[in-house]
Amino acid sequence: MEVREELEILIEEARKKAIADGALPEGDYAPVQRPEIPKMKNFGDYSTNAAMQWAKTAHLSPRAIAEILVKYITSPMISSVNIAGAGFINFFLSENTIYRELQQILATGASYGDLPKDKKDRILVEYVSANPTGPLHIGHARGAAYGSALVNLLRAAGYDVLSEYYVNDAGNQIEHLAESVNARYLQLLGKDAEVPEDGYHGHDIVETAQSIIDREGDKYLSMKESDRLTVFKKVALEEKLSILKKDLTDFHVSFDQWFSEKSLYPDQVNAAIDILKDKGKLYEKDGAWWLRTTDNGDDKDRVVIRANGVPTYFCSDIAYIPNKISRGYNKLIDIWGADHHGYIIRIHSAMKFLGYDPNDFEIMLLQMVTLLRDGEAVKMSKRTGEAVSLRELMDEVGCDAARYFFCSRTLDSQMDFDINLAKKHSADNPVYYIQYAHARIHSLFHQAKDAGVTWGDWTNTNFTLLKEDCEIDLIKKMENYRTLIAGAAEERAPHRIANYAYELAGLFHHFYKECRILGVDPELTKARLGLITAVQYVLVHGLNILGISAPKHM
Repeated sequence: MEVREELEILIEEARKKAIADGALPEGDYAPVQRPEIPKMKNFGDYSTNAAMQWAKTAHLSPRAIAEILVKYITSPMISSVNIAGAGFINFFLSENTIYRELQQILATGASYGDLPKDKKDRILVEYVSANPTGPLHIGHARGAAYGSALVNLLRAAGYDVLSEYYVNDAGNQIEHLAESVNARYLQLLGKDAEVPEDGYHGHDIVETAQSIIDREGDKYLSMKESDRLTVFKKVALEEKLSILKKDLTDFHVSFDQWFSEKSLYPDQVNAAIDILKDKGKLYEKDGAWWLRTTDNGDDKDRVVIRANGVPTYFCSDIAYIPNKISRGYNKLIDIWGADHHGYIIRIHSAMKFLGYDPNDFEIMLLQMVTLLRDGEAVKMSKRTGEAVSLRELMDEVGCDAARYFFCSRTLDSQMDFDINLAKKHSADNPVYYIQYAHARIHSLFHQAKDAGVTWGDWTNTNFTLLKEDCEIDLIKKMENYRTLIAGAAEERAPHRIANYAYELAGLFHHFYKECRILGVDPELTKARLGLITAVQYVLVHGLNILGISAPKHM
């Protein structure tokens, strides 16, 4: 049990004892909030606002409640308790309590931070899901980094999670892809052809057509255009998906499942449509079928099947909902671009009409990313004259820096990505600062081995020798890590892990400057080696969640 949990229990027990003794009145008291770490050290190791919480129920001032509670709070884990301000109760931990947590970290090892797998929710996280018609751009990169970190975070917090990429392979965009490749193929072979207005005009389409010619020459010229389009549809889709998967893999993003939109047709789509028709939520007008999303607050009803009989994207998305839930997932999380904001009410309407709770479908919107170089916005790729791709960003700044920058901010905030900063090999670059802390720890390990120091028997290590403020600060910071994991998972907030890793690295760098490890009392050397071993465990765990490497040399 963590220190904050134990303090929470002590506070609740103090309240119950005070009520039993008549010092506090009976009442419907809210559960105490978990104690927090004060910003100022003179306010203790932890502080609770329980007295403020219970003032209305007890009909007493917070200060009066705090004075009553502290009389009933006794534990060997606490050295002293005081009251501050209007009624904050501050706890000062005993040395044994602080060192106990350090020993717990060392005993647990690299899995410290993994919480029990006892969560009831089974979660399916879908993210990126870009059309397989061209390269992934910066917006996709942000969603990929944050989404994969969220999956890692949820798993560390003990949830059963499936990550999924929804492959849009059933819509008009694949037809347009084939038409675009066909036009470029003909042009490269000296034939007159135009890329359709609603086709894809990017340089990558030219590359796809050229690759077909390089492999098979002009063999498709003699085909009927309809047959050639059928071939190019398959070839182009496979190539684009292959490139997309390679880019994501190199960006440390992997999916448990790649789900084909085509697999929903016809059976699952028809089943969902029949349910909506039976419930009167789908009606025919002007030859098309419309969903009554205005019944759920939308500004207008939405077309599900066009007058020509072709389903809309929305139709597939409707059928995708029961498919996910039928696989045993009771919580759905999607990451969408901010331009899909108006789509949320539609998908929640469909979910409600199908008989599911829309609150079980969480949609996170990612805001725009502005790339900056030398303080100026970078809008286009120098190579292609189009949007900067994920691949180009990785090639320039590296995967680790890109992932950290994307994960360090909340998705719903617009982001300036400073390319110059991301490329710096200095403490100004936060990911370099964190990774250097890890590399420095390994350097210390090597120095200790070269000096003939043996360590690792933590049960016989005297950690009470760690008395410097910077040492205690490190231990207390790590003690909060598992609580952070739980809270960040509930909030769907991997950026909290990024910020924590930076803060922990800062505390380590400060410790490194203030405290010698070698050349001091041998028992103190062992204790400090234990301390930095614990830091290594926690740093690596956090970096793994973020999908960032932990180099041993820099």
